[in-house]
Amino acid sequence: MKTKIIICMGTSGISAGAIEVVKNFKKELSRYKLNAQCQIIRSGDRGLFRDVLVDIVTEQLGRVTYEYIKPKDVALIVRQHIIEGRLVQELRAKDDYAQFFEEQMRIVLSHCGEIDPEDIDAYIANEGYSAIKKVLRMSADEVIGEIKKSGLRGRGGAGFPTGLKWEFTKQAKNDLKYIVCNADEGDPGAFMDRSILEGDPHAVIEGMLIAGFAVGAQAGYVYCRAEYPLALARLKKAILAADRKGFLGKRILKTKFSFDIQIKEGAGAFVCGEETALLASIEGRRGMPVTRPPFPAEQGLWGRPTLINNVETLANVRYIITKGGDWFSSIGFQKSKGTKVFALAGKIKNTGLVEVPMGTTIRKLIFGPGGGMLNKNIGFKAVQIGGPSGGCLPEKLLDTPIDYESITSTGAIMGSGGMVVMDKHTCMVDMARYFLEFTVAESCGKCVSCRVGLKRMLEVLEDITAGKGKPQDLEFLKEMSATIKDTALCGLGNTAPNPVVTTLQYFEDEYEAHIKNKICPSGVCAGLLKFEVLIEKCVKCGLCFGVCPAGAIIWEKQEYAKINLDKCIKCKACINVCPFLAII
Repeated sequence: MKTKIIICMGTSGISAGAIEVVKNFKKELSRYKLNAQCQIIRSGDRGLFRDVLVDIVTEQLGRVTYEYIKPKDVALIVRQHIIEGRLVQELRAKDDYAQFFEEQMRIVLSHCGEIDPEDIDAYIANEGYSAIKKVLRMSADEVIGEIKKSGLRGRGGAGFPTGLKWEFTKQAKNDLKYIVCNADEGDPGAFMDRSILEGDPHAVIEGMLIAGFAVGAQAGYVYCRAEYPLALARLKKAILAADRKGFLGKRILKTKFSFDIQIKEGAGAFVCGEETALLASIEGRRGMPVTRPPFPAEQGLWGRPTLINNVETLANVRYIITKGGDWFSSIGFQKSKGTKVFALAGKIKNTGLVEVPMGTTIRKLIFGPGGGMLNKNIGFKAVQIGGPSGGCLPEKLLDTPIDYESITSTGAIMGSGGMVVMDKHTCMVDMARYFLEFTVAESCGKCVSCRVGLKRMLEVLEDITAGKGKPQDLEFLKEMSATIKDTALCGLGNTAPNPVVTTLQYFEDEYEAHIKNKICPSGVCAGLLKFEVLIEKCVKCGLCFGVCPAGAIIWEKQEYAKINLDKCIKCKACINVCPFLAII
C-alpha cells in the first residue's frame, strides 16, 4: 500500500501556503528516496478551514489529520510519521475536528478534500460518470421520473421542484435547448458553489450532462463569477478532460447524444444571480431581470427553452441516478428531501462548509458541527439565513427545522445556504443597515421599488444608527418593506427588505432604544455611544480595566468600573470585551 499524502489546496488552502507545503513534501520525499512509495493528492477544501490541512494515510497508522501546517513542519512529518511511524502529536487535529465531520451527512461534499479535482481518473475511480452511462440506457422520461421521485428541490434559493422544472423544459417545443449552471454566488459569507467547483467539478459536469439528456438539450453554459479564478481554472481543465475521455462532444460514448459545455465569466453583479438577468448577461446584454412569464423553460437563452439549475442542485443529480430517487427521498424532512450545504460564518467556532440532512434544526447545526459560539461568555443573539435577502432569527427560533417551509414561515428564506451567526455584541439595527446597503449597491435599478424604495429605507436606517431616528421611522420601514415585497419585478427585489422586516419583528426593542433612548444597547453604533458603565449590568469583573490601552478605566476589586472620559480614546476595547453589555 502506497502512503497517501492528501493536501487541501482549495482557495483557503493555497492562501495559507499549500503550494509551498507541496513543494516541501516533494523535496523531503526525494531526499529520502520515497517518491515511489508515496502519492501526493492535491484535493479541494474539506470545509473546515484550518489550513493547511494535511492527511497522512499509512498501513501502520491509518489516516491521521494534521492542521495549520506550515512549510517548515513538513520535514518533521516526513521523518517522524512516514519514516519512523510515530505521530507528530503537537500538529495533530484537535478532537473537535472529528466532531465537525461526524455530525454531517456528506453527499455533495463527499469528494471535496478527498480526491484530486484535476484528475478525471480519480473521479472515475469513485463511480464518476457511471450515472451518465446508466442514463444513456434509459429514456428521458425515466430520468425525469427518477428526479421527481427523489423530491430534489432547487438549491439556489426558491426551492422549486427540480423534476418539474426538467419536465417543463422537455415539453417545450424547440429544436435547440440549453442547460445553464448558475454559479453566480454573490451572497456575503457564501462559498458553497465555489468549493464544489474547486473540489469536485466533474460532478457538476455530469449533472449537466444528465439534465441535457433528460430535456433534449445539446449545449450548456456555466455562468461563474470571475472572482473565482481557481474554480474557473479547475472547471476548464475538467471540461477538457471530459471531452478527451468522450464524455462531452459529439456522439457521447458512441451514442446519439451530443452535448458541449462553455463557460461564461460574470463581472460580479449580484443581480445576475437572478436567472433572467443571468441569461441577459450570457447574451452580452446588461444583466437586468425581466418579468415572467414566459419562463426560461419556455423561452430562455436566445429565445430557446432553457433549464437553469445551480451548482449544488446539479451536483446532487449523479447520486440520485446511481442510488435511486427512493434513496434520496428517504433523507430529509417532509417536503424538503436530501441534504443541504451551508456556509457557516460569523461569531462561531467552526467556520466553514457543513452538509446536513434537511430537517436538522438550526440549533443542532450551529452547536453541533459549528462548535457553538466563538466566545461562550458573550453568547448567541441571532442568525442570518439566506444571504442579504434573508432574515435575522432570534434565539427562540433556534429549534426551527431547516426546510423550505419552516424557514419561510419565520420570515427568512433558505437562499443558497449562507448562514451568519451573531453574538450579543451585534447591533441588529446596524446589521439590517449593512445588508440593505449591500442590496442597494447591487440593485440593477430597473424598477422604482428597488431604485427608490430601498434607497429611502437605507437613509432612514442610517439616521437611526446615527442617533437621528424619529418615532415615525418604524412605521415607514414596515410600510415601505411591504410595498417593495409586493411590487418589485424580481425575486431579489421581493426579498431585499427581509433583514429589516425580521429585525423589526424580533428585535424591535433595539430600534426603540436607538430612537427613543438614543443608545445602542450592543455598543456598536458610534454616533450613540456614551462610554458609560451601567451599574445595573456591571458585575465588577474588571475585564474592561485589563484591556483599556489608555488607562481610562477606573476599577478596583469588588468595585464597579468607571470611565474617565478625559482619557478615553473611544477605541471600544472595553465594549468589545464586556460579555454583560454593561458599557454603552
